[in-house]
Amino acid sequence: MKQRGRHRRRKRGRALRATLAGTALALTATATLISASQATGGDDPGPLKPLAAQVTASLGLTEDPVPGAALDRLSAGLGDPVGVSTVLAEPEGELRDAERCPSADRAALPVAPAATRAYCWDPADTRGWTPGAVTTSGDADDDGRWGRHRVILSGWSGRGTGPTADLARVAFVDADAETHPAYSWALLVVPVDGGRDYRGLFSGMTGMVWYGDKLVVTTTEGDADALYVFDLDRIHRATVDAAEVGRAGDGWSAAGQRFVMPAVATYRATGTGVRPDALSLDRSTAPDTLVAGEWVPTGTERGSRLWRYPLTPEDSLTGPLATGAGGRAAPQEAYRTEATDVRGVLSHGSDWYLTRPADASGDNGSLWRQDDEGAKAAECGAEELRDCWSGPAAPLSYWEETGELWSQSGRTLYALPLASVNSALG
Repeated sequence: MKQRGRHRRRKRGRALRATLAGTALALTATATLISASQATGGDDPGPLKPLAAQVTASLGLTEDPVPGAALDRLSAGLGDPVGVSTVLAEPEGELRDAERCPSADRAALPVAPAATRAYCWDPADTRGWTPGAVTTSGDADDDGRWGRHRVILSGWSGRGTGPTADLARVAFVDADAETHPAYSWALLVVPVDGGRDYRGLFSGMTGMVWYGDKLVVTTTEGDADALYVFDLDRIHRATVDAAEVGRAGDGWSAAGQRFVMPAVATYRATGTGVRPDALSLDRSTAPDTLVAGEWVPTGTERGSRLWRYPLTPEDSLTGPLATGAGGRAAPQEAYRTEATDVRGVLSHGSDWYLTRPADASGDNGSLWRQDDEGAKAAECGAEELRDCWSGPAAPLSYWEETGELWSQSGRTLYALPLASVNSALG
């Protein structure tokens, strides 16, 4: 049986549950020197331009659920699922508060506006892995909690040639604790052989959204050109601690991770050249929408496309995107921005926020707010430079309940009020 373990969704407009810290962290990153030369990431991308209806329609996705019989067979082999509370109750490590982080990790923080909360990962626990996506229980439910917990999910992709190469895992971070938050890992897997086995999700993750009991992630290699959907009520324990992924003798292995989450569905492109790379959730729309942005390299003749899909108001058996005939999810609207190399995208109200990395290694990236009238970047320094955001520009996730914007740059996980971003943007 699935363990639901969650409360009903609550109405919006509730007061903030917690008061944000009044002062910014006194971090080394604030003193980081910025190159006087403007990188491409600092170039003005101009106003957003609506795409024609035919182009917007070409950005559709088709839902493909994993057969229920396969999921049930896999669950029978793995044993009863565990809830998010169980995962949090068995931590494998703790994040370091910013003051205890190496200078290189602190240097990855934004110069302006400054982070109000920041943590870093233990290098030993993340060696061989690259961070790529962030979402929170603020996305999952309007009240910002999953059950009684506040949770951050951080997605990582294996790199190199070792046993974890090309795999994908998610850290469940206990955000109930504002200092030294603990975390546990779960490997993302895909059922095979009718649910008699599973394999790893072979891809990097650049975007991730937790909505209701579903987690939606992007894929870039191997399992590319699709959004994969995972069910938070189908988290299972691995029973064998080994390098393999899947059946291992009489047990189940997850490349050394303690928990596994099998995919329950995919969304695949119906048009050519459609691949969402950055994801976020927008609760300012009715209904809630999944925001997507594509990555195009610097120097490309056209800029990036930004678009959104309406979401179902309640938990569904497969994925959270609203679908019509043939399981097709149609975009609600789409735009073109002149920005390239976009790494994070967020929409709230009439504003769109984009993060872009700097060209030169070691420089800071930029954060832009765009609408149909123009674009504005956060500025810093006496010369009002635009390269003020985190080093490797990262994903964006807005926690509506607290008003915080969450992101991750390298091994550094951080938050700051969206209000301070808007204030910096003028």
